[in-house]
Amino acid sequence: MKYLTGVVTLEYFPEKCTGCQRCVEVCPRNVFFIQNKKARLIDLDNCIECGACANNCEFEAIKVNAGVGCAAAILNSLIQGGAPCCGKGDSGSSCCG
Repeated sequence: MKYLTGVVTLEYFPEKCTGCQRCVEVCPRNVFFIQNKKARLIDLDNCIECGACANNCEFEAIKVNAGVGCAAAILNSLIQGGAPCCGKGDSGSSCCG
């Protein structure tokens, strides 16, 4: 399920990638795959900005502002109740639900 397109903060620097596959292993949304011994993006808009990829990349090939997107909205809605909203949708809408 995609929530919004073109708003993800994830940045990937292929020149730093060593092909260790850690991002593929930890990403819950299958944003990455390995091709020709380098990570490649399958679909950037599948990213929920959880930060698992960046936190596990020893080579700083991935940067993401974790906790600012839909992953944070979903977790906050579970804690606080109500529909998730990351604040990036139309005014008053539940953009991540």
